[in-house]
Amino acid sequence: MKCPHCGNEMLEGHLICETCGEEIRIVPDFEPEIENRITETLSTLVAGQDGEGSTEKKQADTETEDTFTEAEDTASDGRKAWVIASLVLFFLVALVTYSAYAYHIRTVDYQIDKAREYAENGSYAEAIACLEAAYEENPSRAELLFQEADYYYVQQDHEAALQVLFRIIESSRFAYEEIEEAYNKIITIYANQEEYGQINELLRSCPEPDIVNMFQSYLAMEPEFSYVEGSYAEVIPLKLSSNTSGTIYYTTDGSTPTKYSQIYTAPLFLEDGEHTISAFFVNDYGIESEIVTKNYMINLSVPNAPEVELYSGEYTEPMMIVAEGVEGCKIYYTTDESEPTADSVPYTGPIPMPLGKTLFKFVNISEEGVSSEVTMRTYTLRLRNAIPTDQAVAKLVERLVETGYLEDASGHSKRLSGVLSYQFSSVLGISGSGYYTINEYYDDGTGILNRTDKVFLVQIHTGEAAQLGYDEDGEFVAVAL
Repeated sequence: MKCPHCGNEMLEGHLICETCGEEIRIVPDFEPEIENRITETLSTLVAGQDGEGSTEKKQADTETEDTFTEAEDTASDGRKAWVIASLVLFFLVALVTYSAYAYHIRTVDYQIDKAREYAENGSYAEAIACLEAAYEENPSRAELLFQEADYYYVQQDHEAALQVLFRIIESSRFAYEEIEEAYNKIITIYANQEEYGQINELLRSCPEPDIVNMFQSYLAMEPEFSYVEGSYAEVIPLKLSSNTSGTIYYTTDGSTPTKYSQIYTAPLFLEDGEHTISAFFVNDYGIESEIVTKNYMINLSVPNAPEVELYSGEYTEPMMIVAEGVEGCKIYYTTDESEPTADSVPYTGPIPMPLGKTLFKFVNISEEGVSSEVTMRTYTLRLRNAIPTDQAVAKLVERLVETGYLEDASGHSKRLSGVLSYQFSSVLGISGSGYYTINEYYDDGTGILNRTDKVFLVQIHTGEAAQLGYDEDGEFVAVAL
């Protein structure tokens, strides 16, 4: 410790300086009350002892001045420490408060709330900016982008809304349900603008089959062919199908199909030879698919033509026409000079030769639909001394009235409410004798003739009436009435 008067270093515990002999006074820490008392003391001394005892006055002044100086220094140090501590505390509180506020305004929920406030006031640009700030903080929340797209859409800025929604479907961070919702909103915007071509392109590039199926009515996929192209040893019923409702246009000669080409409505039966099928699809929104072309080679075995034993010529007696086919084929024939097809009369057994001149055409058609060459026969049947067919019908009716089968020649019957009638059918040889075959028809009053199961016979020369029957061997016999 140093002497405050001479500055000499003093021994610890001594209160009198050994050098100058001055007594050392211990001054307490500075307090405002001390400062006030010192001030009052000084004022009193100055007022009461002015001019007296110059030596003592100087000594007292010196001691008082030293005491005041030391107290003032101590008080000054205390104030500085308190100010510094206050500043530090204020700074820390301000820093914490600002940090909390800065964190708060950067939270997603805060930005969403602010965006809604801006939107309610029509300030969509500021609302969108808030959503973008929130998205930067949490890019996994798709609802931020959905809300942003909605704000653009409200402003009729469809292009910007689409760009935001595309950010969702092109990202891998969002859930399937969110991607599906984004596709739904995009397609809705395109549909409202009737931009169906954009929808078609969007769906064709979509990697999610379930989403494509949800909106496939907007999609125009290429027609599907039921058979892969290649070679076949049979007639194939080629079917064309589309992914949704619309129209398929096609050509069969290799030319490019257009909307003026044939419209597909039923399977295309590709028979023997080479076929080039081209087709495209147009959906209900007018979107056209790509054209698909496929080639088919059909190599079929052509069956032999039917064999007909009875040659062409003129005949005077009833004859049966018999045709023999090929295994795996069916025989069809015509008598009106048209070409026989699978839609013609099927041959099921011997055919009675018709009266007059008749041209028969027979064809074999395989299970694959391949037709043989046509076998033609021309027959002329002229019966000698035979009664006319209309007279034969009249004799039959007369006999049916005699037996009580009919009430009168008009065809009335006690068993039926309608009318029976009879028509000539053919000439049949039975047991060496010729007969006209006459079919029975029933009219229930509607004017429509329905053939019954009864077939009657009239002998071509005598006019004797009978009913057609069969013996034990299945041969025709005449059963008397």
